Amino acid sequence: MTTNVLVLCTHNSARSVLAEAMFNHWAGILGVDARAYSAGASPSGRIHPQAIAALSAAGVEVSGLCSKNMDRFAEAGAPPMRVVITVCDSAAAQPCPLWPGAPLQAHWSYPDPSTASESEQRQRFELTRQAIAYRMLQLARLPFETLDSAALQPLLDDIGAS
Repeated sequence: MTTNVLVLCTHNSARSVLAEAMFNHWAGILGVDARAYSAGASPSGRIHPQAIAALSAAGVEVSGLCSKNMDRFAEAGAPPMRVVITVCDSAAAQPCPLWPGAPLQAHWSYPDPSTASESEQRQRFELTRQAIAYRMLQLARLPFETLDSAALQPLLDDIGAS
């Protein structure tokens, strides 16, 4: 059974999209039956061009990425999530819908690279992509099929602390 991970950020244009793409990239390389999705409480409706540039430069597939509202993942018929991760502090502070399946939750904070000056954004997005990629690799390497929720939660917390 596929392990589904939902990554949330307020606007779903940068950090959460980077996380979705990097997790799916690593899961594909590792042959893991897992899939990440991203969404936002107030999606911008677009993916930041520097996020696309950073992912593309790293050889990560970007064609299926789009900005989505988190409510769609709480609706009937949505894939059941095993884990919900917030990657920005404002998303972590917002009320979230009741997720089907009562997934585990974690908060892994990253600064918003889009707040950097235009001349620094490329570097900030690449550094953010690298930081997110490291944690997404750790997450993708977890043996989800052998871990119950009590065993998985501390691992999520440990990854977030690294």
